[in-house]
Amino acid sequence: MYWKRLKIVIGIVVLIFGWLGSTWSAELKIGCVDIQRAMNECHAGKEAKKTIGKEMEKLRQLFGERQKELQTMKETLEKQAPMLTPDARATKEKEFQAKAREYERWLEDNKKEIQQKGMELERNIALGFQKVIKKIGEEENYTLILEKNEMIVLFASKVIDFTDRVIKLYDAQK
Repeated sequence: MYWKRLKIVIGIVVLIFGWLGSTWSAELKIGCVDIQRAMNECHAGKEAKKTIGKEMEKLRQLFGERQKELQTMKETLEKQAPMLTPDARATKEKEFQAKAREYERWLEDNKKEIQQKGMELERNIALGFQKVIKKIGEEENYTLILEKNEMIVLFASKVIDFTDRVIKLYDAQK
């Protein structure tokens, strides 16, 4: 993973020097945006986190109720176990195990569904950021705009970081 990102950075550097060679007289203007920070600080990102958080909390409550139901079922089984025949006890234990597996699958399915909703919300926000970044790039004649990422862009001066502007423009659109 690290080598793949390093190759990307090297490719970008080669690309920049290629531009420098072909457009030496033109001004080289580079910018960067911290998409993750923008995602966390924009209004839509905050709302998405609240929405996902509420859904996860609702899921935890429902799962807690189902766990109580399972616990009650288990206690009943333990109380009745001495009075049941071996076949009846085995049947009850299988029912309990099946119910436990069903609840686990239910929980996993719901978690995945909530994660997918979160990813979809993030994807939509990221698409909005891309439009804003493209607009800034075109209007202000940027040569290159990079995503500020610790594994790709190890250092970027605050002078070329316009994350705050992207957040403001994105929020203004909504």
